[in-house]
Amino acid sequence: MLRRDRLVGIGLALAVAMTLVACSGSGSGGNAGAGEPVATSTVNLPPSYKFEPASISVKAGTTVTWTNNDNFTHSVQFKDGGLPTDPMLMRPGEKTTYTFATAGTFHYQCSLHPQNMQGTVTVTP
Repeated sequence: MLRRDRLVGIGLALAVAMTLVACSGSGSGGNAGAGEPVATSTVNLPPSYKFEPASISVKAGTTVTWTNNDNFTHSVQFKDGGLPTDPMLMRPGEKTTYTFATAGTFHYQCSLHPQNMQGTVTVTP
């Protein structure tokens, strides 16, 4: 009985540790909501089903470039009104761009993997 209790305790400790790791931010990427926006006009899609950085900031008139460095096709699809809603597909190795003309906060996702891949562009005047 003691051995079973010990195994249950170890399993519980591992589950808690895995949950903490999964909930912690990477500080330099991850998905939307991961800290302050990074001032950059380039977003990488590394082999990990995420936008990196997930939250960026640019000035109005800036063209943002997303580069798909993953082994799978991904897209950028804007979720806010006033922007095109058709997904901009990128096969592995391809890029897509969009020029943000007006200030605001714009949310986007990968239309193929929306549960994992979401991002935000904050555009300042």
